[in-house]
Amino acid sequence: MDYPRYDPQSANTPLSDEELQALDDLLHALPLDGAMNIEGLDGYLTALLVGPPLLDKLATADWLPLVWGGDAEGESHAPFPSGRKRKQATVWVLRHLQNLACLLRDKPDDWQPIFSVAEQGEKEYVSAQDWCAGFLSAVDLDPEAWSPLFDDPALGPLLVPVALLGGDADQLSPADAERLQDIEVVDELSRQVADMVGVLWAHRHQD
Repeated sequence: MDYPRYDPQSANTPLSDEELQALDDLLHALPLDGAMNIEGLDGYLTALLVGPPLLDKLATADWLPLVWGGDAEGESHAPFPSGRKRKQATVWVLRHLQNLACLLRDKPDDWQPIFSVAEQGEKEYVSAQDWCAGFLSAVDLDPEAWSPLFDDPALGPLLVPVALLGGDADQLSPADAERLQDIEVVDELSRQVADMVGVLWAHRHQD
């Protein structure tokens, strides 16, 4: 299928809260199990921006359909109920990608990841588990390109919380699996993930 290529010079038109919710609802309603939610999408797009420059070499069709679990066979608009819905999702994803890029470049203090938030008493706990799963989906697009970052003595440890929170639960050690049952631990790791993004962005764009 033909998809528009991401243009880093395009206008920045951030999605409103209503549009973000509508995109989340649209993805949730799709009949494929692999569709991301809005948190996973946010992590996925962030990884494409702060990691190896995959957007420069990948066609849009190589990365965009993963957002909704892949383009299904049959109707040209599948898995969406109509071509209009598929086009709308494409536009929304590209707009969100450009807004993330502009925030990280121009207003890093205003950038905030989309994590889930739970309130217990007077305290808010954040979880980046879906966000990290999306992030790792971008890593899976080109593991060899990402390998130097994971192996880097300074950057590698920063990516450990991403792997713990977003990786396959079956591959966790029993000790790590037990740790992740603690909401306090998940909250702490999630906040480390947020701090990691700025470091990776700076590393990618260093002179």
